[in-house]
Amino acid sequence: MNRFTIREMQDMQETLQKKYQNQWEPIAPETGKNKLLWMIGEIGEVIDIIKKSGSDKIIKDSLTRDTLIEEMADVLMYYNDVLLCYGITEEELKKAYVAKFEKNMKRW
Repeated sequence: MNRFTIREMQDMQETLQKKYQNQWEPIAPETGKNKLLWMIGEIGEVIDIIKKSGSDKIIKDSLTRDTLIEEMADVLMYYNDVLLCYGITEEELKKAYVAKFEKNMKRW
């Protein structure tokens, strides 16, 4: 199975940004906060699906599951926009993620 990397997601977001550059806010540090707010809105949609559907329906009902996955993809799109706004690279994120993982592994 092929892995889907952060770099691939960022490349796709850059392609979308170029296509809609006259309609969307630019990818820039000053718009990072707005991208975060949009991402929080998408997270709210994910929460609503989980709250209203329950775990069993998400696991067993393909339409509910597909809707949840689509909303999770929206969250990831805005997440990657935020990374792009602040110029955070895949390597920087990996370094921080690994460090946090190692810290958490020693926590309890």
